Amino acid sequence: MVSVGERLSTARVRAFIGRDEQLERFGAALTGDPQAPFAFYVFGPGGIGKSTLLRRLADHARAAGRLLLELDGRFVSRDPADFERAAGPFLDVPGTVLFVDSFEHCQWLESWLWHHFLPRAADGTLVVLAGRLAPQPQWAADPAWSELLHVTELEPFSAEQARSLLVAARIRPELRDRVLRFAGGNPLALSLAAAAGSAGCSREEIWAPSADVLRTLLTGLIGEVPSAGHRRALEVAAQAYATSEELLAAVLPEEDAHLLFSWLRDLPFMESTHQGLHPHDAARETLAADLRWRAPNAFVTMRRRLADEYLRILREAPEERVWTVTDELFYLFREGKTLARLRTWSREAEVHDRPLHPADLDVVLRMAEETEGRASADLVRYWAQRQPGAFSVYRLVSTGRVVAFTARLALPAPPDPEDLATDPVVAAAWQHTEATAPVRPGEHIGISRFSVYPERYQVPSRVIDLSSSRAQAESARARGRAYGFAVWRDAETWAERVRGTLGDTGARPRVGAHSYGLFAVDWRQVPVDAWLQRFMVDTDEPVRSGPSPVSRSAFEQAVREALTHWRDAGAFAACALLRARLAADLGDPVEELRALLRSAVDDLAQDPRGVRAREALMAGYFSGAPTQEAAARRIGLPFGTYRRHLRQGLDLLCEDLWQRELHGPPE
Repeated sequence: MVSVGERLSTARVRAFIGRDEQLERFGAALTGDPQAPFAFYVFGPGGIGKSTLLRRLADHARAAGRLLLELDGRFVSRDPADFERAAGPFLDVPGTVLFVDSFEHCQWLESWLWHHFLPRAADGTLVVLAGRLAPQPQWAADPAWSELLHVTELEPFSAEQARSLLVAARIRPELRDRVLRFAGGNPLALSLAAAAGSAGCSREEIWAPSADVLRTLLTGLIGEVPSAGHRRALEVAAQAYATSEELLAAVLPEEDAHLLFSWLRDLPFMESTHQGLHPHDAARETLAADLRWRAPNAFVTMRRRLADEYLRILREAPEERVWTVTDELFYLFREGKTLARLRTWSREAEVHDRPLHPADLDVVLRMAEETEGRASADLVRYWAQRQPGAFSVYRLVSTGRVVAFTARLALPAPPDPEDLATDPVVAAAWQHTEATAPVRPGEHIGISRFSVYPERYQVPSRVIDLSSSRAQAESARARGRAYGFAVWRDAETWAERVRGTLGDTGARPRVGAHSYGLFAVDWRQVPVDAWLQRFMVDTDEPVRSGPSPVSRSAFEQAVREALTHWRDAGAFAACALLRARLAADLGDPVEELRALLRSAVDDLAQDPRGVRAREALMAGYFSGAPTQEAAARRIGLPFGTYRRHLRQGLDLLCEDLWQRELHGPPE
């Protein structure tokens, strides 16, 4: 029986057009020809056929019995060590073939690859890189690489090749010239036209000349979607960096996620990656622009749903996933003017961050003294001793050289008098909290205290991008964070950049010869979910507080957190539910909220559906059972049955409390 993989390979062979030179050279390399290149670098604009060529080359390598490693630059970590782990067999297993598609998304690896990684390749290995950017010219000109590296810029199909593609797609002869005039030799445009078939090509209005070729092609290809659910699935895929079936189920709970995911996967402009479906970049931008124009409210609504889901994942994610989820969250807002003031989105001089190592301290202190003076360097030393885990150092991916450092301090209430006496900036932050809304015991403040990148001192850069992502992720995950602060020396310039996201406290503490601006957000007044709304609506206006300052998903997360800490008075006093509207008018918020939770759980038993649910909640959160398994034994239920009742209880409880949040207590 023929396998699915073999059938896919056969279909690709039938549909593949042109690129004879690349196939021939790669085939010679597979046979071990000593004159053949070791490294192949393919580049060209979006839609020119790079990924299609890589899949064809991979079929050749697979047929030759080679071990394949296929990486996607869109999902490559910033740390070269992670790339090396993923591509480990390339260094250890002779004959391995490494493919890296979308290399422009990890172009910062280029110098490191040529200098440090590729020279250690195992015998008989090959590497193929494909991206939108040409390689750095020194590699093609380097005599050491000239015989080992083959660089190809892919060009549009010739008229003959384009016609062959349409013939293979069974486009009727009388329509082919019209399509060729419209799509030219662009492989993506021709492929979409072929996927639409003669039925789509027969509509004159679709194939009328237009400057926006892809939009017309996508309109003809997708046509009338099968249902409103399918339309919403497109809205998800147009905005999410990668769309998994799990993500669809979370943001479209009323729909059949499996059915919608299968439909999306079959669309010809969707690429399957290990993280989910990723539309071709050109197709995504076209689709997103069309959806935003046609249904702007639906577009923003879907963005909100996605942001809520990413925040939920962010709060629950293991540490190693935090930064990936944070990047996906802010990818939603990449085109907004508010975020554009704060982030560069640049991949130039790419850096990656690592925790401060004792061996890095001398370099860090030298950077601090060179940019901010001896007094600031003394404070860096002080905080590196007090909170070494708050520091990150940033290294160039290409060389490993340390080029920057940042520090994000977490300071509990009440403040330590030694900290106040030592650091004027930290003292000013605490003075601001006392003058506005004091921090309660069990809460803390976060302060991005240092951001030192001598080559680009306190101007938007990848260092600031990464540090901001860390700070925002920490704020979303932290329990009991009352304030977030940022510190900038050029206060007036940064006041404009952070307008609408952080407030200028007006404090200008002085350290040595320099004064610094102090900017803040009170996370109790503007929870992270609400803070993100200014990116969603892309406005500089402060976020208005409505009946509830949090989203439904964030509220439910807060209820679960409060239940988890119900028996720990200190932890409960810092839980996020105390910042919800339903706790706003309580005289003794901590004790009265504890009583409210207990009463709401008891009330579940008034509904026959809630009797077992109440028992499960009581056993799981109020009885003192050390584990969920012990809670199940305590009420005499199999663990699976107990979990089912517990989930039902949480759903019923969250619904009841959410109604109180929106409408006040029941009469």
